[in-house]
Amino acid sequence: MKQIRISDATMKQISEGFSLSFKEKIEFAKLLDKLGVDVIELEGIENVRIDSLRIKSIAAAVSDSTVAVPVELNAESVDAAWCSVKQAKRPRLQVPAPTSAVQIEYLYHKKPDAMIAAIEETIKKCAALCPDVEFIAGDATRSEQTFLTSALKTAIDAGATTVTLCDTAGTMLPNEFADFIKLQYKELPELKNVTLGICCSDTISMADACAIAAVTEGAGQICAAAYPLGLASLASVARVFAAKSDSLKAACNVRTTQLTRIIDQVNWMCQPGKKNSYSGTADHDGNDVFLTAHDTPEAVTVAVTKLGYDLSEEDCAKVYSAFIQIAAKKEKVGLKELDAIVASSAMQVPATYKLDTYVITSGNTISATAHIKLVKNDQPVEGVYIGDGSIDAAFQAIEKITGCHYELDDFQLQAVTEGREAMGQTVVKLRSGGKVYSGRGISTDIVGAGIQAYLSALNKIIYEEEVE
Repeated sequence: MKQIRISDATMKQISEGFSLSFKEKIEFAKLLDKLGVDVIELEGIENVRIDSLRIKSIAAAVSDSTVAVPVELNAESVDAAWCSVKQAKRPRLQVPAPTSAVQIEYLYHKKPDAMIAAIEETIKKCAALCPDVEFIAGDATRSEQTFLTSALKTAIDAGATTVTLCDTAGTMLPNEFADFIKLQYKELPELKNVTLGICCSDTISMADACAIAAVTEGAGQICAAAYPLGLASLASVARVFAAKSDSLKAACNVRTTQLTRIIDQVNWMCQPGKKNSYSGTADHDGNDVFLTAHDTPEAVTVAVTKLGYDLSEEDCAKVYSAFIQIAAKKEKVGLKELDAIVASSAMQVPATYKLDTYVITSGNTISATAHIKLVKNDQPVEGVYIGDGSIDAAFQAIEKITGCHYELDDFQLQAVTEGREAMGQTVVKLRSGGKVYSGRGISTDIVGAGIQAYLSALNKIIYEEEVE
């Protein structure tokens, strides 16, 4: 009995009308994975930092399904998509391209020969990175047969393992679509060497029937949607296979015993009008905003940006992971706490300067003096400075030792524990070249915590300057 792959495109289509939050997309993917959906299609990459984090998070959450990410017809898009999805257990790159004259000319502004060349070049690039590549022929049912056959052959020769034909108009009857599929096998025998997928719009409510008709003519993959978004219904198609697998000589992996319950969850999750929880609500501690465990990585990134940081995609992921651990234990997380999270999680680098010893002398009748000894490349370096208070003297001594002066953007002190031997946490923010770098220190000695935090921020600046 032939196994038909079910590919769910809900998350790819959902952005056209309304959107799921970051957390909901991860939960949605988990539901589809649990349901037995073979392929989960995701939206492509527009904002590299945010969208890559979304794709990586979903890829990590999915255990059995293939995770598919579309690319544009250029090498940069392929590299970005692959970098995001390559950690998935079953990654797939999708290459969508128009095959009808109208879309080629007016949407992509290309000539047919240029489109064929772009398809070939992009699929070869994808195949060199990923063993599972899908070519999606947009508007295939309204394409000139000669060009469609050429595009499909080019895609297969370039390394596509699945080719999908789209009935974008969605106006075919089941027998018409079956004849269309039969014609493709006749015109291009090489189709038998790959998986043929189909994607039908539900313009005249025939998408489900057309999908089943295509299976009778050899199609091996159906693009559907768990939530009604103008494609074939995942639930309906799965129920047809469950009831008619013998006569169709085909079955799918969707677990019908869980179908009703999971589809109900999907319908609830996809209700329009939902918004992310990040709202900029005033914090009683005096912060401008606070965040909760329900906030998305995008919301946390926005808050981090408001604090003055410009973090890499990798550091944003580290900050969000640390944030979730803190937020799970607290009702809300303020900006000061988020500052500490950034300081302890982002841009962890090898320490150029390490603290060896420090001696601070201060009193109400003498000026504060700091004698600090650091270690650089296993060699001790030290300096003494008189300042306006213990912290100022310590920071000035470090500047004297290192020969580096940066603007002190902020200095924060927070109590971590209570009692006579309470632990103190400090966050130091230094500004260099318009960017903010933060360090965190924890000690029962506030001055010691401040020195640790200052060195942490300083080492980040030095490391980045050396790399550049």
